[in-house]
Amino acid sequence: MFIDSHAHLFYPNFNGDLDEVVNRAKANGVDYILVPGTNLATSAEAVQLAEKYDFIYAAVGVHPQDTKEWDDSLIKKIEELSKNPKVVAIGEIGLDYYYDFSPKEVQIDAFKKQIDLALKLKLPIIVHNREASTDLMKIFREYKGTELKAQFHCFAGSIDEARELIEMGHFVSFTGNITFKNADNLRKVLDKVSIEDLLLETDSPFLTPVPHRGKRNEPSYVALIAEKIAELKSIRTEDVARTTSYNAYKLFGIGTKPKLSITYQIGENLYINVTNRCDSDCIFCDRKGEAVLNGYNLKMDKSEEPGADAFIKEIGNPREYNEIVFCGYGEPTIRWEVVKEVAKYVKQNGGRTRLDTDGHGNVINKRDITPEFKDLIDSVSISLNSSDPEQYAKIMRVEPKMFDEMVAFAKSAKQYSKVTLTVVGMSQIDIEKARSFVENEIGVNFRERPYFS
Repeated sequence: MFIDSHAHLFYPNFNGDLDEVVNRAKANGVDYILVPGTNLATSAEAVQLAEKYDFIYAAVGVHPQDTKEWDDSLIKKIEELSKNPKVVAIGEIGLDYYYDFSPKEVQIDAFKKQIDLALKLKLPIIVHNREASTDLMKIFREYKGTELKAQFHCFAGSIDEARELIEMGHFVSFTGNITFKNADNLRKVLDKVSIEDLLLETDSPFLTPVPHRGKRNEPSYVALIAEKIAELKSIRTEDVARTTSYNAYKLFGIGTKPKLSITYQIGENLYINVTNRCDSDCIFCDRKGEAVLNGYNLKMDKSEEPGADAFIKEIGNPREYNEIVFCGYGEPTIRWEVVKEVAKYVKQNGGRTRLDTDGHGNVINKRDITPEFKDLIDSVSISLNSSDPEQYAKIMRVEPKMFDEMVAFAKSAKQYSKVTLTVVGMSQIDIEKARSFVENEIGVNFRERPYFS
């Protein structure tokens, strides 16, 4: 159920009861543990642990606090350790300006050389950052456009830094400190990070979550961190577990890819995977890639599209859910007749419905379909993405005229359903301008959706 992506199980305070620690982790739903080394000796220990326990994997590298005696010959030694098939990353590496253990220029040199090694080996990196964000962000901008992939462990940067790193394709993770009473700023950053860009970690034996704070941390406590994330994001703990486990699979190759889902539950909503076909091709959409969302595999071609009866069977009693949402990785109104048939069943059986759409349904169906929402579709969520028609067209890869079609669709739809227009929180989007346009020009609700890579 969970993957603890960062646990230093080689620390001396695990001596004597490591088997018990491992067994507790398994008993609490931890499927895999990733143990990152901090120098050559602990990297070798991490590899030994990975060889001993089938569900433990290792990362190898030199932590910035251990770079004082850095020598370029260490790269060959790290590379040699990385040949073990259970080594899935280079790490823990990075910058640490809080402690004066290693000169800054030495830390930067060691960091860059280990990044270059990771690129050579086609491995991701695990990044440590403490009070070194300026230099670290500068370095990552230099590597932008390469195949570099990273986990920013124990993330303590700003919302803007998190957004920029995620737009580069990297992942972030938070430890038990998000459960601390005085961690409001961390929780604000976490709130802006999509679950699709998060990994779970304990950083054992450090940063033990409440209610065990002050005691040694261990992988079994990763469930407490997942529960806090679920609480903050108003989703289920199993949603956090499933999504972050797939994220670990994407980054580290740990675990397996899920099978196709035609319906999928997130929080208290049940989503209907109507189609992968779409008239748009949004720059942030993975429809043509893996098409995995929140750990659910939604990838299907036209021949695999289910009929209404298959969806209805999986829905069962619609009153068990807050909403039945027509969504997926495509445009649901392409199969509008199927959507209507399923929506009719839901409404006849006491459920609520929502349509997530790009607002091009009238063009797709060559008629105004919005009057058909009456008594079938309770709410409609429309992807605005930008209030500027030219930017909208570039983001969605459509003709600029489709902006006006979307706006007309929204204005018409609000006569029959509750309408919300949304934008993805990318750095190039003027969120407040979009909010004003939605609320003042169209007269409907506005929502910012978290960007994920």
